[in-house]
Parts: sequence; C-alpha cells; structure tokens
Amino acid sequence: MAISQTACNDIEKIKKSTDQNYKLSKANEFYDKKKWEEANVLYEELLTVFKGTKQFEDLYYKYAYSFYNQNNYLAASYHFKNFSDIFPNSPQHDECEYMTCICLYNMSPEASLDQSSTIKAIGALQTFVNTHPESPKVAEANKIIDEARQKLETKDAESATLYFKISEFRSAVVAFGNLIKKYPDSDKCDYYQLMVAKANYNYAKMSIPAKMEERLNLALVDYNDFLSNYPNSKLKTEADNLKNTIFADLKKIKSNERR
Repeated sequence: MAISQTACNDIEKIKKSTDQNYKLSKANEFYDKKKWEEANVLYEELLTVFKGTKQFEDLYYKYAYSFYNQNNYLAASYHFKNFSDIFPNSPQHDECEYMTCICLYNMSPEASLDQSSTIKAIGALQTFVNTHPESPKVAEANKIIDEARQKLETKDAESATLYFKISEFRSAVVAFGNLIKKYPDSDKCDYYQLMVAKANYNYAKMSIPAKMEERLNLALVDYNDFLSNYPNSKLKTEADNLKNTIFADLKKIKSNERR
C-alpha cells in the first residue's frame, strides 16, 4: 500500500531533521503502530547512520520485519538472513534464521506453478530443524515441511494425471510410479499404484497384437502389487474390476490363438 500524502509529508519533515535519534524514535513509533511502510522508509535512511552502534541491532531487526509485514518476502528473507550473519550472538539470531525459511515458504506459489521456491523452502526448513533440534519452532517447521511436500506431491500428481488424460500411458506409468517412490507415506499411494496398473492396461490395449498379451500381463503384475501393498484399500473393488477385465482380454487372446 502506498504511503498517503499526509504520511508522506510527515515523513519528509522527519527526514529533514538533523537529530538522528529523533528520526529513530519516530521510526520505532511508526513500527509500533504497525505503519510498516513509513517505518521502513525511515529505517532505510538510518541504516548507515547507526551501523556499528548499540542501536543498530534492534533497528535492523525491525527493518527486516517491516519488509515481512508488507508481504515483501524476497527483501525480508535477504535481511533476516543478513541479520543472522551479522549478529550470530543475538537473542533474535535463531528467530531470524527461522523467518528466513518462512519467507522462502511464503514465496512458494500455488501447486500448478513452478515449485523451485517450495523446494528451496523445504531444504532451508529441514536444515533449521537439524541444526536447532531444541527450538520451540521445530514442530511448526515440520508441519510446514509436510505442507510444502504436499504441494510438490499435488503438482507431480497433476502432471501424472495429465499424461494419462492425453493417452501418454507410458509416461503416466513412470510418473505415477515416481509418486510412490517420492512420497511413500502419502495416503494416496494406493491410488497411484492403481493408476500404474490402469496406464499399463491402456498401453497394452493400444499395442500391436504381438505385444498385447505381454503388456496385459504387466498390468496384471501391477494389480498384484496393488493387492499386496494395499490389501485394505477402499479402491480394491475398482482394482478387482480392472483385474477381471485384464483376465477377460487375456482369455480372448488365448481363444483367438487356438483358432
């Protein structure tokens, strides 16, 4: 949100003052009133003035948050990281390391878009958990990691589903199989395994007669993997229907061979 004309005039008057401590007190006043943009403008001007003084740590800490509270996560992540590097012994050191991770996660887009930021956020959060096992933020960090991984899974699942919809069944087999490998704890693994079987079945049905039997048997192997790994799945009836269809097709092939 842009600073209003009145606030802009006020800040210009404050900036003209030669009393740097007065400027800092006004910046802190804006900050306490949650006027983040006004505070940010003044803090930015005061960075070089107070660098090396005892006030600089608190100033820089609030400067980073003034970006975060305006949803400028790119700038905030940079300054939180910088704070951690500059003040390794600060009481706010661990907090700013964590906030760096949170900024990265907040830059993560919806699942349909590129997930580079999400992957980076997961890495940063996992590093935080590993290096700060006693932090009260660990439980929250692990929850966010799970949410981020869910977003990656959703994107991968959408890609696999698209392959299936456009009849790229070999690619769908690989994509759904990779989902099982990458997200073995997912509650959708039974669905992914069933989709592997379905994709292989559809691939078999598109095959030349000489290859069809072999590929139908491969789909049957996928069904057996489903049954072995997910015997109590709610999708078992659907899987059994697929198995029966495969058996019927195999029986038809055998019948034609005997003619």
